[in-house]
Amino acid sequence: MVASASFWHEISRNIEGRIEAKEFRPGNKLPTEQQFSREFMVNRHTVRRALLDLQEKGIVESFQGRGSFVLRASQPLRLTQRPRFTEAVTQSGRTPSTRTLKLDVRPAPAKVADRLGLTSRSPIIFLERLQFIDDEPTSLSTHYFSYERFPSFIKMYRARQTITQTLIDSGVPDYTRKHMLISARLPSVQEAELLGLPRHAPLLIRSYLNVDGMGQPLEFGEARRAGEIEIDYFSGVVDQDRKD
Repeated sequence: MVASASFWHEISRNIEGRIEAKEFRPGNKLPTEQQFSREFMVNRHTVRRALLDLQEKGIVESFQGRGSFVLRASQPLRLTQRPRFTEAVTQSGRTPSTRTLKLDVRPAPAKVADRLGLTSRSPIIFLERLQFIDDEPTSLSTHYFSYERFPSFIKMYRARQTITQTLIDSGVPDYTRKHMLISARLPSVQEAELLGLPRHAPLLIRSYLNVDGMGQPLEFGEARRAGEIEIDYFSGVVDQDRKD
């Protein structure tokens, strides 16, 4: 075993290079100090110093008793009245993509029916999606629409693959966000797997209601993601939820 003081920098560069090459992906747990120690034939103090260097660079985070994890790139979510995922990501110079996980018609749960102004158990369109930025999973979302209002939604969405374009072609040229509730919790096993997150990383949960140009309920949804939320306040913009 070689002297520990001479190799920690090279080990740090080696691990960083493997992270850049996606051998270790954002959210992944790294091998243990003992495993790295055997791989590089150094003592654990040397490995620990290399991991500390990666922490200081904002590449890795370590937790007592849990190990070290590759940090996800900071991708703050900007809240606006007109949320458009593809447009916002493209304007930031990154590449958006979406994978449809579920798309069907089912009875509306009581909460969804209430938000959309429907009677309990009315048929609703249920859409669940996984969204990516630069091929990295960033958000899991569920979307609910009235089936009676949009009977052709499923067929049209499968052809267009975007909610905004599907709504435009269904006679809804614009929509805005009226209400949002933000909470946090730990991810389920499935959520952690789909988003590439460790189970200890909290999810931000955004439950929201979108309305059409006439102010009528259009979509109820929930988005789950890790990371930050950015809110801009502009002078002259009145909060629609205020009544005073």
